[in-house]
Amino acid sequence: MKAQDLKGKTIAFAGSGGLDSCTITRWLTDQGVRVVCFTADLGQPDEDDTEAIRQRMLLAGAADFVLLPAREAIAQAGLSVIQSQACYEGRYWNTTGIARCVLAKAMIQEMQKKGLTIFSHGATGRGNDQVRFQLITNMLAPEFEVYAPWRDGEFLARFPGRSEMIDFCEEKGLSVSATKDKPYSTDANLLGLTHESGLLESLSTPAHFVKPIMGCYPADAPDQAEEFTVHFEQGRPVSINGSSVDLVEAFVQTNAIGGRHGIGIGTHLVENRFVGIKSRGVYESPGVEILGTCYALLLQLILDRRAREFFDQLSLLIAKQIYQGYWFDLATQMALQAIQPTADLATGTITVSLYKGNISFVSATNTSHSLYSEENASMEGIGSYNHADSEGLLRVLGVSARVLATSGQIKD
Repeated sequence: MKAQDLKGKTIAFAGSGGLDSCTITRWLTDQGVRVVCFTADLGQPDEDDTEAIRQRMLLAGAADFVLLPAREAIAQAGLSVIQSQACYEGRYWNTTGIARCVLAKAMIQEMQKKGLTIFSHGATGRGNDQVRFQLITNMLAPEFEVYAPWRDGEFLARFPGRSEMIDFCEEKGLSVSATKDKPYSTDANLLGLTHESGLLESLSTPAHFVKPIMGCYPADAPDQAEEFTVHFEQGRPVSINGSSVDLVEAFVQTNAIGGRHGIGIGTHLVENRFVGIKSRGVYESPGVEILGTCYALLLQLILDRRAREFFDQLSLLIAKQIYQGYWFDLATQMALQAIQPTADLATGTITVSLYKGNISFVSATNTSHSLYSEENASMEGIGSYNHADSEGLLRVLGVSARVLATSGQIKD
């Protein structure tokens, strides 16, 4: 779709009140398009005044503003990420990827109520978000059309980069936080922050060039370690440091605790985007990093080796599915169903020590489904395990090992 096809029509635009959102809304309005702005309350730590977003978008020309309550939804999605250990290509917890799924679903449901059928977004043609928004809309509302300004030749001619967008907003009297002196973008939600573009595109720019929002860098963290305790019931964190919490509060509290110790702050990753290019991001996700690590420590106790191998395969699949925008498809739902029995067994209390960006194991208690036995694992003369029983096992295994040697398959 092109802007010229939208004149006189009403579109639903996913806007955050930032540079891209204000630029696109003003430009489309000037083209004769009626823009209804949709913003989700995803617990963004960098934006605690949603009324300010409303005012910025209305000033930019939006005909209406719709705030989507989505804190509980993003927290539930974050729990699924933790339960499946869905890290993409290392230690990126898919915080932005899963947030797009939550936002798109909430927006589509509200659009259906309002009778709107054109979904618009400000994702660029080089990124992953355009894929996520497109695929999610196609899956949840196949009758909808999608308009992406960054794939509109007229828009690209007018705004080849961020500098032109900043100039445009200044000319129109629109207040945006982006400046030419801070040429990197930030996307935030309850689960974490993504910093990218601008100076971060250069690998000569260190990760600590970014000013952290959810905490501090490890070097600036306290010199004293702090113990953190979380109790999981069937895979859900139900108490933090002995106090009961709901799911949203679990993330809020853990973000604050982890942030002040530099946990999950400034994670650098050069990753493979779905569109086929590599990109560089710097991430913040203190709460997810702590809860995800504690959950991983609990999984070590309850999964046998066959379950562990299967879980790891599912984890990799789900991480890729989220990253590429396939959260709602059959493969993801099948994988999540396969993960669920693991979550049902994940009950226990994990205590870790937080110190200058590091998480160290302290203790695991009340783990009712743990397979770990101190007696069986001990090198002391306790328990019912008889070392001599291994002789038969090793004789059987030795048969195939010797065949490998006599057949010439083993090279020194």
